[in-house]
Amino acid sequence: MGHYFQAYMMRQLRRHLIWRSFRSRRQLTAITNRTSVIGDDAILAVSVVRNEAQRLPYFLDYYRDLGVTHFLIVDNDSDDGTTALLAQMRDVSLWETKASYKASRFGLDWANWLLMRYCNDKWCLTVDADELFVYPDVQARKLPDLCRFLDQTGTPAMGALMLDLYPQGPIGAVRYTAGQDPRDVLTHFDPTPYRATRQQPRGNLWLQGGARERVFFADTPEKGPTLNKLPLVRWNWRYAYINSTHSLLPPSLNALYDGPSDPRLTGVLLHTKFLPNVIEKSREEKNRNQHFRDPSAFQGYYDSIVDSPDLMGDISVPYEGVDQLESLDLMSRGAWGCGDSAR
Repeated sequence: MGHYFQAYMMRQLRRHLIWRSFRSRRQLTAITNRTSVIGDDAILAVSVVRNEAQRLPYFLDYYRDLGVTHFLIVDNDSDDGTTALLAQMRDVSLWETKASYKASRFGLDWANWLLMRYCNDKWCLTVDADELFVYPDVQARKLPDLCRFLDQTGTPAMGALMLDLYPQGPIGAVRYTAGQDPRDVLTHFDPTPYRATRQQPRGNLWLQGGARERVFFADTPEKGPTLNKLPLVRWNWRYAYINSTHSLLPPSLNALYDGPSDPRLTGVLLHTKFLPNVIEKSREEKNRNQHFRDPSAFQGYYDSIVDSPDLMGDISVPYEGVDQLESLDLMSRGAWGCGDSAR
């Protein structure tokens, strides 16, 4: 009875989240809707952004090169030129909203609506503007090859570790210009430790550790960031993200990623949060109170970032590329093979 009741409750939750997403469409105003050009074999990217004019030039170019054919983006009340920048891009469909990011489940209602409306039966990357998706052989084999392989192996989603990159020295001391590869200035990361547990009844992974926990949550590691994500999914309109892209419904999708030790094909989301503008953004977000369910519990986190800390530690290593991440068991190629042999 317990199993059947839990399954019933998960179905009810999924229906509720789908309804919330459907309802949230009224909060979105189309600025440029170019979705009519989306083809059957399109690979899409969905993102919710705010004041990311500095990051977006490289973000868009990176994912275009990777194989994304169209971007579906919600701009949440930007005032730094983000809206104008995105509106002129011919491969971007853009919606704007001034509604509460927190009340929309931190943008998930809006993202789930775009996924449900435009991404059914298509491969879609749901990523933030500060996330760069990498996987084994990413330089040689782009998303069309990867998605074809996942289709051939009957794999509807691919998991990834969110890996924090940071500069050598205080985060406010480096210089970054729009269009530059963030990896030019965010040169280091923590290779270990990471720990993972499963949570019930959703069966979602809870992966923690890494640089942010080491620096900002050493005394309260339970408050450290969740680092597992399922960003690449062949979407079905009946799916719904629950908590960022950390977990999905139906629960069976959550079993597709076991963390850094997973022997299946997995990736990494290079997290480029710690560019120098994070200082001003943290000061602003502390006042907006939009990024945590209990913002008061994280005031010290924002204050620490505003102080421009040096995130380097004894464990820090320079980032050298995807082969290094694979050798450190932070991602795996599974049956993906190498070169042309797995095509």
